[in-house]
Amino acid sequence: MIPRLLIALSVRSRTARRVNTRRVSRPECCGLRTMKQCLLPVEVLPVALAVLLTAAHAEDWTRFRGPNGSGISKDTGFPIQFSKDKNVVWRVPVRRGKSSPVLTPRFVFLTAFEKEKLFTLCFDRRSGKLVWERALDRPRRQDGSTLNEPASITPVTDGENVYVFFQDYGLISYDAAGDLRWKVPLGPFTNTMGLAASPVIGDGVVVLQIDQQRGSYIAAFDLSNGEPRWKTTRAEQDGWATPVLDRMPDGKLLILTAGRGKLGAHLLESGKRVGSGTGLPPAIVASPVLDEHKVFAFGYGSESTVPFSDILTALDKNHDGQLTADEYGDDAFLIGIAKVEGNRDGIVTKEEWDRRFQELIGPSGLWAFRVERAPGLPSDPSIHLSVFWRYEKDFTGVIPSPLLYKGMLYVVRNGGILTALEEETGKVLKTGRLEGAVGGYSASPVAAEDKLFLASEDGKVTVVRAGKDWNVLAVNDIGESCYATPALSKGEIYLRTDEALYCFDTADEGLSLPRQIKRVN
Repeated sequence: MIPRLLIALSVRSRTARRVNTRRVSRPECCGLRTMKQCLLPVEVLPVALAVLLTAAHAEDWTRFRGPNGSGISKDTGFPIQFSKDKNVVWRVPVRRGKSSPVLTPRFVFLTAFEKEKLFTLCFDRRSGKLVWERALDRPRRQDGSTLNEPASITPVTDGENVYVFFQDYGLISYDAAGDLRWKVPLGPFTNTMGLAASPVIGDGVVVLQIDQQRGSYIAAFDLSNGEPRWKTTRAEQDGWATPVLDRMPDGKLLILTAGRGKLGAHLLESGKRVGSGTGLPPAIVASPVLDEHKVFAFGYGSESTVPFSDILTALDKNHDGQLTADEYGDDAFLIGIAKVEGNRDGIVTKEEWDRRFQELIGPSGLWAFRVERAPGLPSDPSIHLSVFWRYEKDFTGVIPSPLLYKGMLYVVRNGGILTALEEETGKVLKTGRLEGAVGGYSASPVAAEDKLFLASEDGKVTVVRAGKDWNVLAVNDIGESCYATPALSKGEIYLRTDEALYCFDTADEGLSLPRQIKRVN
């Protein structure tokens, strides 16, 4: 039998149906009521516009898991109960993909794929109408987990333009009208399960964390033209976590990365590695979360190696002591060994197996780090990353990122097991099962107005009252598979399933369902 760790590694990683066409509230220009009051000197306009765009970008759901990957919205008015026919503003069919929705004041962006095409999709937030879609030819097929599809990586927006990363192509940017701004072909890559870290934006650049078996790096590209600003090599190998940003008291902006065995700190301005915190597990799938210069990350490893003879017993059809493509099939973990380890000849040998599995020996658990300036001269940018608690637990196969909300850290595991820990000490406050939603979980939990929203793979969205004695308020069965993390904004929940993109809002409770409009291809 294939060991549980390997199973976890191998498996894990436009017609709108309108209910109401109510107008999404938009702020008045600069908070003023008349055009005359809004007039600014010409030389002030660029600065004012930049400030407004930056503020909007900081507060809205513009990247994977919203503001700095926190999964938290400060808005109110979100529904507790919703379904295909309750509190739904609109529903629009979407192409295949698992990327999560990101938002601007006007639009919702997603990625998708179909046959040999890679799509970027733009929907109107108010109506759900498909505004535009753009397709690129898929130049290659990256090896990886069958669940890590070509459109699993979430895009990012600066509030106007959108930036998408496809591991089968590279980095692309479109403007709000769908016009191509620039594209940067990248790869091919050598991540055995396929890349999963989403791009992030900060101080005029879009950042990619590329952790893979050979040639890992982190790089920044200019938002305006896609030109590389810097590229820094990394020792960490295969990893799937999306980084977060931390602005230090001296104004320096750090990129904090969770990777194999290490928490990393890079300067955003140059990419320079200025700190490392050791001890993390070898398999880091979930993304870190940050609060007041404290960062939390978890992962898993194996306590011992698995004998290659066990694998041969299960798969070696011709009993020649090695595995070929017709024997290991589409197993992403074995494909990675065959094509990345040793002589990369497509055959898995005992030596290559042992070398790869040795890399996976390590602890399982959740780590809490403090991010501090290292003692030294003011000109020294070194960062000290120190562990202040550790929660030892088996997180094998856990994909959803943790949620840090109002002094408590929440982690959901397969089977609908939700654990709440105290932020400062790691003390377990409550562990329980989300009755009625006990399936697998890939989407990360999100939160707003003292409620958690947790979407299971079988399409059940549980709403939980947050707190040390958390309790379930509702289980909403959408009836469609869900792997994407919901987006929360202005009282609206944007949810992507394997069939459609939804917008839910309490303002539409009790309204009847509208007619279906034919999808335009």
